[in-house]
Order: sequence, then C-alpha cells, then structure tokens
Amino acid sequence: MQSEQVSKQWGAVRLETGAVRFRLWASGQQQMTLRVEGHDYPMQTAGDGWFDITLNDLPAGANYQYVLADGTALPDPASRAQQGDVHGPSQVVDPHSYVWQYPEWQGRPWEETVVYELHIGTFTPQGTFRSAISKLPYLAELGITQIEVMPVSQTGGNRNWGYDGVLLYAPHSAYGTPDDFKAFIDAAHGLGISVVLDIVLNHFGPEGNYLPRLSPDFFHPDRMTPWGNGIAYDLDPVRAFIIGLPLYWLSEYRLDGLRFDAIDHIEDSRQPHVLEEIATRIRETITDRPIHLTTEDSRNGIDLHPRDERGQPPLFTAEWNDDLHNALHVFATGETHAYYEDFADAPEVWLARALTEGFAYQGEVSPHSGKPRGVNSRNQPPLAFVDFIQNHDQVGNRAQGERLITLAGAERTRVLLAMLLLSPHIPLLFMGEEYGETHPFLFFTDFHGDLARAVREGRAKEFAGHTGHDGEDVPDPNALTTFTASQLDWQKLTSESGKSWLRFTRQLLLLRQQAIVPLLTGAQACQGKVLHTAPGYIAVCWHFAQGTLSLALNVSDRTLPAPELPGNTLFVWPEGAGALTPNSIIVCFAEGEACR
Repeated sequence: MQSEQVSKQWGAVRLETGAVRFRLWASGQQQMTLRVEGHDYPMQTAGDGWFDITLNDLPAGANYQYVLADGTALPDPASRAQQGDVHGPSQVVDPHSYVWQYPEWQGRPWEETVVYELHIGTFTPQGTFRSAISKLPYLAELGITQIEVMPVSQTGGNRNWGYDGVLLYAPHSAYGTPDDFKAFIDAAHGLGISVVLDIVLNHFGPEGNYLPRLSPDFFHPDRMTPWGNGIAYDLDPVRAFIIGLPLYWLSEYRLDGLRFDAIDHIEDSRQPHVLEEIATRIRETITDRPIHLTTEDSRNGIDLHPRDERGQPPLFTAEWNDDLHNALHVFATGETHAYYEDFADAPEVWLARALTEGFAYQGEVSPHSGKPRGVNSRNQPPLAFVDFIQNHDQVGNRAQGERLITLAGAERTRVLLAMLLLSPHIPLLFMGEEYGETHPFLFFTDFHGDLARAVREGRAKEFAGHTGHDGEDVPDPNALTTFTASQLDWQKLTSESGKSWLRFTRQLLLLRQQAIVPLLTGAQACQGKVLHTAPGYIAVCWHFAQGTLSLALNVSDRTLPAPELPGNTLFVWPEGAGALTPNSIIVCFAEGEACR
C-alpha cells in the first residue's frame, strides 16, 4: 500500500529502504535531468508526462534542482524545503529527523475550540517558528485552544501574507526549517493547544511558479481566478498534487486540521468534487485524533458540511461566517461601501439572523452583486460556523489596515468581543485582539521590479475614490515599513489598557468553557430565535437540551430598558448595569426553558 501511495506522490520522497525517489510531472518537456549537489542524473520517463529517478545514500539537506534540456535549473514544484528563495535549490528532507516530544497527543474536540489566527512573520519581532514558541504559554494561560496559522508555504520574497505561495509543500525558509515548524506544533500540543494551518488550493502566486513551463496542462486554458490561472483539477497528475498536499501537511506535521482558502474558486468538473475527495481521504487516513477542516466560501453553501446520525461531520467541519462579520461591521461602524452595502438597510436584523440561523443571506439577492446568494442554513448546528469580529482579511484588506478597535472605539469593541465569545458558534480571535492591539495589519509583499510596481499600482487603484483612502495614501505593499507597522506591539501588554483588555478576554474565555461549551456537545440545529431588533440593538436566544441561552446588546447612543431574559445572568457589561446603557451586553441562561 505504501509503495502505491508513493508512486502517486510528487517530489523527493524518502522510501522505507532509505533511498529517495524523485518524481515530477513535466508534460511540457521531452527530457528532464536531476541535479543533486552539482551531479547530474538523467531522469527516466514513466509515461503520461511523468519523470522519476531513485537515488541511494542521499543525506537530509542535500540540494537538488530539475534541469531542462536548455540547461535551465528549476526548484521542485513539490519541494519540501528550500535552501533559500523560490528560485533556488530545493532540499531533501528526512521526515523522521524531528523527534516528537508529545507523540501521544490526542487532539481536542471541536466544541472546545477557540481559534487564535496568527501570522508567523508579524506575531513576534523575529518572525520565526522558533520565536513564536515563546508565546505559546501565554496563549494557553489565556484560554486559547486552537491556533490557526496563516499560510506558511514558500512565497516570493521574505514578506508575504502567505496567499502568494508557489512551493506549496515547503515551509517558508524565512520562518525556519520544517523541523522548526514541527517544534512549534509539538510545543503547542504540550500545552494543550491544537494547531491548524490555512492552505491555498485555488491558485499559485505570481513569482516563482515554474509549473506553466514544466506542465502547461496543470492550469485550465479557459478559466481564471482573481489571482491568476485556474487549476485543472480534473487531470490525474494535478489531482495527485492537490489531494496529496493537505494529507502531507496533516501527516508530516501532525497538524490538527486545515482551513481551506476561498473554495468558491476551486472549480472541478469531476465527480466526486476534488474537495469532497480531499475530505473523504483525510477522514479515512487520519483516525488517531480529531481533524478539524474549515472552509471559506462566499457562496454560503452547506453541501460540504453535512452531519451524520451522530452529529459528526463526514466531510468538512465548519464554514467561516463572513456574513456575521459583515453585518456586525455595518452595525458597529456604519460603513456601507463595497460588500458592506448588502447589510446597509438593517444591519441589526442581518446580525441577529446570522447569530441565530448561521448565514444572513440564505438565497436573497445581494445588492452588491445583483445575484441571489446562499441557502437555508437554519438546520445547521451552531458548531458549523466559525465567527469573528475581525480577521486577517477584514483588517488587512482595508487600505490602512485598521482594526475594529480603531474604527468602532474600545468600549463598543469590548461588547462585540463578549458577544463573539459567549455565542454558541465557534469564535475566532485575530492575533492581538485579546489585549486591544491598535497596530494595523496591512497588506504586505516583498516583490521587486515590474511585479512590485504592478502590485503597488493595483493596490492604489483598488482604493481610488474610497472615502478617506485616495490612491496615493495607500501604503506601498513592498515597503519594509508596511510590514514592520503590522507587527504586534507586545509592549502594550504592560500598559493599563492592555492589562484591562487581557483580564476581560480571559474572563470571557473562562466563562465560555464553563457555561457555553457544555451546551454544545451533541448540539444539532441552531434552534435560535430573534427576540427583538432596533437600530444598534439586538436580543436573541438559542435553545439547547439543557435550557436556553439568551443575549442582548446595545451599541446605540441611547439607554434602553433591561430586557426580560429568562434565567440567571451569566455575564453583564458594564458590571452592575441595571439597564442596557450605550455599549452594554447581558447574557443569561435558563435551565430547562425554551426560547420565548
């Protein structure tokens, strides 16, 4: 069985014998040569555009490249590690070189999940896997149960969000080695934190992608994504590359799950769809721990998120709920440009619906696109949705990268954070949110020449005409200062403001584990109900087998009477408030009662 799986793998794979098999699909080439540490070896043709060769006695770290007939030397498209940048030699990796300190890690159940999204390059001043390890005890003590790492695949340059990856199997050398990433994951497991990785299967970045030269058929001739050529998922060699990628990351790095970026741009004509096949293969292959698979999909679909008779997900676990964020953003800031116009008419109504039913748009026509969007999500369990009040996209895709605390103010943001952490959906925090970080998170790259100019001009054009964001004011993505401005300010933790925010977040996370998580075990349909809405005000409830969870919040500038929520008060802010003053929230639980 292992030999059959290896025969379908791209790249340099160490066999049980200790030899290394190099395998490449280069349908656009008649001959290929493998160059290892300066020595050339003609590769054998294996039919249908495949080339391979097996070499003995190759140490870990040996540099290699694929050489075309004209002498051009290229990195391995399935490189497991790079000596330097995306254009240089790839390296042979020993998958067993890292000795796991916590090999018996069993993972954590999904209902306990509190996601903390971070970017390795800006999370610490050093921006490496190893330096990030020093912050893990802090996250564990805070109450974080899952870290979601933004994409780490090798990209052009040293600075990038990660969504421009081109060597998708290789951890970015600027962050460290494969063993460094394993050490980060291992250390998190030792502290009881699961780790998931954001991966991109919908496109390749603009610098260092040599697949069009090796195998032009890898890309679909008639399909484009917003970021480049569409991928030909229906072809067997392409499918092997794409399906092998998530299995590799989960198996090789002992990750606890994956987040699949923008799956609405993964078009596949084969059945089963490549995403369904990926999820099925993962569930069949990795059975020693819970694997959590989340998706980002602007279409608001539920087909990839079914539940079996036990309430478990046979395919994908949950969906990022952009609707909730977008409705909340309009509710909190009043901004209605771009896609926010979909929620401009009654943001409190849309927000209440997203909290109680999952998606806000369930087939209604979007004013922004002019087309219907979404399906009925009322019967999805609350665990099928990952909610957030900010994330890398929603902050970083603003011209100035402002966080919600800057746009809505500290007190309003506190109330919305409480709503996020005490709702029955799975909450996600963006790094620094827990202590009131005010540094922006900007869009940054490290491109040069014509590509740098194109990215800079494209970014400025994107925001031309936006109120307060004239094109010339948009930070240059390639400037080092754009990157450094996006790094977390850990000194803020020592300030009174930072300490206050951290106490607030810790209190909410402790309460979530004590009062909310027990409700979620076995929870099926959302069973939510909107009690009342008004401008700046919502009151909602959710019914569970154990009773009813109710929540009311007010971000308007007027004081409202305290709502009649059933049961005992779990949380109120500001503390001691007898009414819903501006920027206030109350959460209650009534044992055994239904929503009224």
